[in-house]
Amino acid sequence: MLRPWKLVLSGVQASSSMPLYLQIVHGLIQEIERGRLQPGTFLPSTRAMATSLGVNRKTVVLAYEDLIAQGWLVATGTRGTVVADSLPETTSKRQRVPAAPGLTEALPEYSFEPPPARPIALPTGDWVKLDEGSPDSRLFPAEVLSRAYRSSIQRAFRENRLLYGNPRGSALLREKVATMLKSERGLAVTADNICITRGSQSGIYIIARTLISPGDTVLVESLTYEAAVAALSACGARIVSVKLDHEGVDVVDVERQCRAHSVKAIFLTPHHQFPTTVALRPQRRLRLLELSRQFGFAIIEDDYDHEFHFESQPLLPMASYAPSRVIYVGSLSKLLLPALRIGYIAAPKPFVDAVAHTVSLIDSMGNTLTENAAADLIESGELRRHARKVFQVYAARRLAFGRSLTELLGSVVNFKMPDGGLAFWLTFERVADLDRLEARLPELGVRVADSRSFATSKSAPRGLRIGFASLREDEARVALNALARAARA
Repeated sequence: MLRPWKLVLSGVQASSSMPLYLQIVHGLIQEIERGRLQPGTFLPSTRAMATSLGVNRKTVVLAYEDLIAQGWLVATGTRGTVVADSLPETTSKRQRVPAAPGLTEALPEYSFEPPPARPIALPTGDWVKLDEGSPDSRLFPAEVLSRAYRSSIQRAFRENRLLYGNPRGSALLREKVATMLKSERGLAVTADNICITRGSQSGIYIIARTLISPGDTVLVESLTYEAAVAALSACGARIVSVKLDHEGVDVVDVERQCRAHSVKAIFLTPHHQFPTTVALRPQRRLRLLELSRQFGFAIIEDDYDHEFHFESQPLLPMASYAPSRVIYVGSLSKLLLPALRIGYIAAPKPFVDAVAHTVSLIDSMGNTLTENAAADLIESGELRRHARKVFQVYAARRLAFGRSLTELLGSVVNFKMPDGGLAFWLTFERVADLDRLEARLPELGVRVADSRSFATSKSAPRGLRIGFASLREDEARVALNALARAARA
């Protein structure tokens, strides 16, 4: 094993009452216990260590001899001194933690909030993953993205824009997003109404952090996006579930909860409800806005995949006709690539100013190069061309997926062909069939989101949300065959 280039020991001070050689002894034992010096590691020569610490070489010789006598070090003749393979029992109360070679994991000696027993993010690995509605990143041309990044880098150097920037995000991208929302979704916004975020999930958390005080009541649908509920809860929200049916959120139940609680906000996915895919009907949207005005709560509208509506002209976002009541969250992840992590918040300027302050506490400037690359893709027309292409691909995959579902699982599951979005919502005649399917899928190497993960009330119906866009027809067939085998077990 190679000798360390330089071993730095802290706390060795000539002014201390403890002899220097003992300070070196205790310092090396501490580094061995921490795992910084692993068994078999060569220590610096006594001369090199003395020079590094600014002490007499005899002091280091004495320290090494003491550690050899205790069993911490082993002298190997002309080769040098190494950390012993078999270490003595330490009198310290610290417990040694087994770890991978070269690493020792420290145990925190302070309290903290542990993660939930079932993490929100599904683990990765050698599995077939039926996602909840992701795009197919293979469809985006790598050269187009490379060209956009080159342009962004060149522009940044030319305009000296590689310094710390605006927490609202790239001015260029905010302008492009505002134009897109104004022309395609009817929002009366300018760049001042936009804050760029690291995806829509980041946007939801930032909104919650800005809007919610501990104890505030936030309404969510009985089936909804689990990560949003987690973000709201983490910011102190008291979550209250409201009913959901085939026309979207039950506005009668919303009013009932508003009369029972002082409601601060409601979180919705009205365009393609997550996870059921239904669109909130216009009459209910108007009633919800009336309730918002009457009871003074904000509407957080997550419009995560607006571009993909296949059966009719998509409804305009609620933010387009009630900008003072709605905080709008969107993303370019479904249209571009999830890995780019570009989302945005659109809201009245005073709220965006407050959001920008929240962003500045955790992310002072965002990712200028990626944001300007995305702006270049919008400006050059590449984003629009890609959108037209993938719309046709996803429309075909949607129909093929529906046919395969009917053929392979028609006797077990119920579903309605979704008007829009990139996923199907599957329900089961018998809950036992769903339980059996979920229990068997790991054996077959297939992962899906837990059917319980969408529920915010015990009475909420269970089902599976299965994405179709990220899989080619042959890949989807393989995955659905695995579902069918699990269901037939």
